Amino acid sequence: MRKRVGEDGMAGAPSDAGHDKSDSHGGGGLRGDVANICLLLLLYVLQGIPLGLAAAIPMMLQNRGVTYSQQAEFSFAFWPFSLKLLWAPIVDACYVSRFGRRKSWLVPVQYLIGLFLLVLSSRAESLIGGEHEKPNVAQLTTVFFSLNFLAATQDIAVDGWALTILQKRNVGHASTCNSVGQSAGYFLGFVVFIALESAEFCNKYLRAVPQAQGLVTFSGFMFFWAVVFLLTTTAVALFKHESPLNRDGTRDPELDVRETYSQLVRITSLKPVRTLIAILLTVKIGFSAADAVTGLKLVEAGVPKDRLALMAVPMSPLQVLLPFFISKYTAGPRPMSLFLRAMPWRLLFGLIMAGLVYVTPLFKLEDASFPLSYYGLILVVFVLHQVALYSMFVSVMAFFARISDPAVGGTYMTLLNTVTNLGGNWPATMMLWMVDQLTWKTCPSGLGCSTNADCGEGEAALCTTTLDGYYIESLACACFGFLWLLWGRHRLLRLQSLDLSAWRYRKIGV
Repeated sequence: MRKRVGEDGMAGAPSDAGHDKSDSHGGGGLRGDVANICLLLLLYVLQGIPLGLAAAIPMMLQNRGVTYSQQAEFSFAFWPFSLKLLWAPIVDACYVSRFGRRKSWLVPVQYLIGLFLLVLSSRAESLIGGEHEKPNVAQLTTVFFSLNFLAATQDIAVDGWALTILQKRNVGHASTCNSVGQSAGYFLGFVVFIALESAEFCNKYLRAVPQAQGLVTFSGFMFFWAVVFLLTTTAVALFKHESPLNRDGTRDPELDVRETYSQLVRITSLKPVRTLIAILLTVKIGFSAADAVTGLKLVEAGVPKDRLALMAVPMSPLQVLLPFFISKYTAGPRPMSLFLRAMPWRLLFGLIMAGLVYVTPLFKLEDASFPLSYYGLILVVFVLHQVALYSMFVSVMAFFARISDPAVGGTYMTLLNTVTNLGGNWPATMMLWMVDQLTWKTCPSGLGCSTNADCGEGEAALCTTTLDGYYIESLACACFGFLWLLWGRHRLLRLQSLDLSAWRYRKIGV
């Protein structure tokens, strides 16, 4: 549910005009840009922290008796990265020139994130709930929606700064800083936090004498990162000067907010773009139950959340290497052909994941733990699922890069990426909400409830689940996905075969 690799800010790339003096002296590599690359990497790591923390919350809530309808409520906290297109033109165009185009947004936004985390650290335990206290899901959603809104705004500013802070020959390293830094921040905020917060994990691997709590608490972790944000932002504000000129001596074009929004309207007026938007908003429905609910169902079945989080460790090298391998098959004029070949396999793995959840209780040992073979099974399923997922992801990114109009490339790519993310978020929220509505229970006479949605607090514990809504969703999503293929395959192939001029709004005289 984090921001996906490939999202761009709306700032234009530096002009090729001008002459880079370092190149004329035979300089190469990262000389002169090491400090700037380290700064970008740090800023992207900080950006990933709120995203990782937000991803950890559903796992923590699942052990505290919340309903799936409440999980759906919290899922709105992940929406800001899917909506940032709405305010990205404002971030790009409005600034205080004396302070710096990007620092005008970066510094206050990061201070706000630090203050949010500082305030949250003092109330974290009451919000997340304890042994005798229910979580305050509404406040958690508000807080993390705000945090992710600020992180998305920081992303827009840093993406734009990355294009101007580096020398022309090193601008390509900006995307590496983005993917590596944000992934590292997400890993720290999610995997490291879940592991260190778990008393079971810490007692088994990190302590000689068992204790009742993990090495860190929710509030302590928040406080630590609040201090890091505040100190880092102060250092950037005081010691990092932002030049009004790019490193090659050119100046960024002044963006007009109204014109940028007009570009978006004109791009979406193109018939191929409208068809593509309809595809992007519906294609992920088929995977939404597997992507949004499976992990929570495994936690509900007794799989420790720290073990699930640690699955990200062996998956990380795969996530780095897969795009490089898959890109060989998406180069050229027909990248979406691989997308269509991978989609049935990803739909199939949605059903396999539902089967994995179903058989999970059979693997549970007498002490409520799971054997190593079970975790090996999970890893194999997750790895094969990632191959299908990344095949589709790299394909669609290659297609976006091919069709985007270079004259408005930042706006075009941001629009398509925003629609792609939104196409994943709204089905995930819907599927989380629908689990309770579709779950049927056998209840003692007199309770008057037969579904999770009908049962009040305390009543559900007296009932026996006869049909879990997750399995209904998984089957319905797979059926929808295969039907979608019948509808969408020829449309995608037709879009792929269009001449590039069909994607340019300038051809109609605008």
